[in-house]
Amino acid sequence: MTRRFAVVIPARYGASRLPGKPLLDLLGRPMIAWVHEAAIRCGATTVVVATDDARIRNAVHGFGGRVVMTSPDHASGTDRVAEAARDLDEEVIINVQGDEPLLDPALIDRLAAPLLADPTLTMATVAQPLGDPADHANPNIVKLVVDRNGNALYFSRAPIPWDRDRVIPPGTGHPCMLHHVGMYGFRADFLQTFATLPPTPLERLERLEQLRVLEHGHAIRVVVSDRTVNRGVDTPEDVERVRAHLAARQRE
Repeated sequence: MTRRFAVVIPARYGASRLPGKPLLDLLGRPMIAWVHEAAIRCGATTVVVATDDARIRNAVHGFGGRVVMTSPDHASGTDRVAEAARDLDEEVIINVQGDEPLLDPALIDRLAAPLLADPTLTMATVAQPLGDPADHANPNIVKLVVDRNGNALYFSRAPIPWDRDRVIPPGTGHPCMLHHVGMYGFRADFLQTFATLPPTPLERLERLEQLRVLEHGHAIRVVVSDRTVNRGVDTPEDVERVRAHLAARQRE
C-alpha cells in the first residue's frame, strides 16, 4: 500500500512585523494562494490551511482550498498544525509555513520521504549548506549540527560548529556548516505528543521550539537540500524580493 502524507499550512493574521501577512498581495493573488499552489503540486494526498481568522478562511475558499478552523490561543504554528491534523487520516504530516510562496514542491516530497520509508522515525526537518559565510554569526540564521546518522545534535542562533583552530579559509564554508530551513515533518501520533511536551530550558534560551524535541530525548532526522531554499517573507523588503522573483518566473 502506498504510504500517504498530508500538508498542513498554519496561517495567522496577526504577525507582529507584517500584520495580515498571508493575505499580502503578490501579483494579484494572496500569498497563501502561492504557498497552497506549491503544496498541491507535491505528492501529498491532502492539503489544508489551518487558521483562526475568517479573512484567511474566506481567501482560501476563494481559490478552492480546504480550511480547518483552529483555536486562536495556540502559542506556535506547530500547535495549530497539531489541532488541524487530528481529523486527518494520513500517517505523516508536513508543516509548511504560510509565508513560503517560493517553496519548491519537490522539497516537500524530499522531507516526507524518510518518514514514509522508516516507520521508526518520528520527526524530520530540512537544512541547506550555509551559503554566505557571514551568516554563520547572524543570530537570525538558525544553524544546526548533525550526527553520523543524519539526526540533529543541536540547533542554535550562535555560530556552530565553532572553527577553533581556523582550519576553514576565510570567506568559505564547510560541509558541517548548515542553515536550518524551518519546515518540519512529523509522524502523526508524534505530532500530538509534541504538542503536549512542556517547554524546555534550551528552547526558552534560544527561542527555538525544535530544541524541545531534543531535550525530551526524541530524534529529528535532517534532510540536507542540495539546492538553495528561498527564504520566507518576514519584512517589507522580503515582499518586494518575492514579487520580483515571481514576476521573473512568470516571464520564463
